[in-house]
Order: sequence, then C-alpha cells, then structure tokens
Amino acid sequence: MFTDKTIARVENTIWILLYGGLLTLVLGLFTQRADDDLGLTLVVGGGIAAALGAVLIYLRSRMNSKQP
Repeated sequence: MFTDKTIARVENTIWILLYGGLLTLVLGLFTQRADDDLGLTLVVGGGIAAALGAVLIYLRSRMNSKQP
C-alpha cells in the first residue's frame, strides 16, 4: 500500500523524466551537428531519462493507494 503523497511524488517524477528526457534527446540531436560527442551524450542521457519515465508509468499503474 502506498500513501497519496508517495503516489503524487511518483507522478511528478514521471512527468519530469519524460519531458526532460525528450527535450534533452532533441537538443542532443541538434547539437550533434556541431559537436558529435556532446550531442551523442545528450541523446543517450535523454533517452535513458525518457525510458525511466516510461518504466515509472508501468510501476505507477501497479501501485494501489492506501484505502482508509
């Protein structure tokens, strides 16, 4: 059982990881034209963050809220 506060924290983390990761991934794609190493680092980091957000969506779907 999870409290409502814990579930809300997980939901906020999901949005941060998904949108932050996708934004970083796209920024890395544009940066690769000027600096290949930095661009690749940003793409990989953003992809990992977005993938973690997707995993958290699955975990959140399995969480049960604490019923009084």
